[in-house]
Parts: sequence; C-alpha cells; structure tokens
Amino acid sequence: MHPITPIYNHNDAAYIVIVQKPFHVFSKSMDDHPNMEQVQTFMTWVGADHVLRTQTHFLFCQTIPDIELETAN
Repeated sequence: MHPITPIYNHNDAAYIVIVQKPFHVFSKSMDDHPNMEQVQTFMTWVGADHVLRTQTHFLFCQTIPDIELETAN
C-alpha cells in the first residue's frame, strides 16, 4: 500500500510536501536562528522547488502547477 502524499495549500497555491524538518535541524542551538544557506542546500538535495514555514517546521515542497481548462464550443 502506498502512503498518502500530503498536500499543503498556501496563498491560493497547492504544494506536495516532500519532507518537513523542525527549525532546530538547521540551527547551532535551540535558541539560534536557522541557517538559511543550509535550508537552501537541503531544499536542492531533496528535489524541492519551494520551502514553506509553519510555527515550528520547514516544509520542503514541489509546487503543483495550475491547470488551465479549455471549454468546448
């Protein structure tokens, strides 16, 4: 059985969440700010094209493109 792929909606866009990591993974200490260069490197490594933030985590995502529908005449 395949796991369900999580979808995250943000600002009228939809994203497939590849992986999420807590902020402290990219910090030297729990009180330090995340190292955004490391976040960018990790994003590239996992194949994400977008990173979103929650209160506690970074969400490494693939953007789901909008679909334009054509109407039949």
